[in-house]
Amino acid sequence: MNQILPYVYYSLPWAFIIGLSIAAVAGIGVGLVWPRFLVYPYLAIYFCMNSTSYGNMAIFATRSIYSRGSGLLFFGLLLWYVLGAWACARVAASFQRYPAPECNLRPWFFGWFLLLVGHVGVSMMFDVPLKDSLSPQGFSNIVWMAPLISLILLSFRTREHVLELTHFILLLGLGRALFGLVRWAAFGGDPNNVYANMNAIKIRLTFFDINDSLVCTIAFAIAAVHLFQTVKTDRPKFWRGIEWATLITTALCIVLSYRRSAWIGFLLAFLVIMMRFPIKRRIQLMTGGLPVVGAALAYVAVQRLTQTKGAGGGLSSLVYDMQSRRFGPESERVLELKFALADFLSKPITGIGSWGRYTGYQYISWQNNPDGGLFLHSGVLHVALKSGLLGTFLLIGTIAAFVLFARRALKTLPPELLGLATAGVAGIAFMIPDFLIGTPFPQVRTTQMLAICLALPYLAVAVAKVAPATKPVVKPFVPRPRLVAA
Repeated sequence: MNQILPYVYYSLPWAFIIGLSIAAVAGIGVGLVWPRFLVYPYLAIYFCMNSTSYGNMAIFATRSIYSRGSGLLFFGLLLWYVLGAWACARVAASFQRYPAPECNLRPWFFGWFLLLVGHVGVSMMFDVPLKDSLSPQGFSNIVWMAPLISLILLSFRTREHVLELTHFILLLGLGRALFGLVRWAAFGGDPNNVYANMNAIKIRLTFFDINDSLVCTIAFAIAAVHLFQTVKTDRPKFWRGIEWATLITTALCIVLSYRRSAWIGFLLAFLVIMMRFPIKRRIQLMTGGLPVVGAALAYVAVQRLTQTKGAGGGLSSLVYDMQSRRFGPESERVLELKFALADFLSKPITGIGSWGRYTGYQYISWQNNPDGGLFLHSGVLHVALKSGLLGTFLLIGTIAAFVLFARRALKTLPPELLGLATAGVAGIAFMIPDFLIGTPFPQVRTTQMLAICLALPYLAVAVAKVAPATKPVVKPFVPRPRLVAA
């Protein structure tokens, strides 16, 4: 036995390579025939796998799945996976003569690609390592959103495929919400609890990662539209039960996340969902639902903010750490934004480069790490700082193109596709606070989740054009009986 073991150990790397090759060939075969089956596992990872260990007091933190392979390959293995899956879907569509669905975001993402190429070229002139100019801490993650959007549009081609995707998102959203609530109730909540572990605030939370609340919001939007729209399609009772369970658990999970950006984003998403209903239905739902959600949010907000040092009373307490102070030292959040704004104003056209660090980052406590100065808590200012007015123009153009398309799309979609499209728009609305005061663009999971949200309205419109609409359920008219005099 001892003589065989060395040969077993020596053969393990070769066995791994052979197994990986077989899996790649099988995956390519599946992708050429059923490209959507390459999308589902990819979506499941982003819906269910946490992307941050910030706030976790564990001594040893495992490396995130989103960064694996990024050392030698410059980008994570998951991003190379989505590029390969897109290539399979593109080849399959060409063989089957399936035209690429319309998407007015393509020119804008091509502009992002050209801008990144320009930054790489300049960085080579200044002897900046390629891994720094392509780093996720710049804006390369925005470019990687394009393959996922195109992959989704090419993979789901029929109404049945889109309804299958809708059910997939509902089940994943419900499962993720139930996981968070059970862990919150029985196992102390999310271990990445920065409020309890670092700020001595005695609360448990469902999820600290904003993307988990985004998953809940997407599933909530689908369930709400399916349940409360006036023109309904015939659905089994099983799916109606799933939708009710999703509606309740996802809303509760977001409330118990104790994140201000999640609370405000959820209210914005709620308004987007309400706009999909006639005025009478809006009044009914807002009269019945908004007080309940508002009371729950007010209760958990008081729980958190009354234990937070520096938070006063009133609505201003929600942004206590993002206000300038008249006396005493400036808060680190405000100081960070002031440092970054000063650097942007010094190079407003091109920015400091995708690899650049803003001046003075050493004074910020959370920037005391190898990535110090490479990111800041404002997605908009992050893009402006790294890419200047050129990147800011591309960002505004990308958002405007999506808003104009989504506004028209949501008015024309059939009932069974309206929920999916609304979920995408509601997800983008949910992320508005994170755009302003968060760090969305340096995070792989966040940018890929944004890509999913962007793709959903375009997918719904593409399928609505090529597939016949399902007739809504219309109850036959039965005249009311009248009493006739004897």
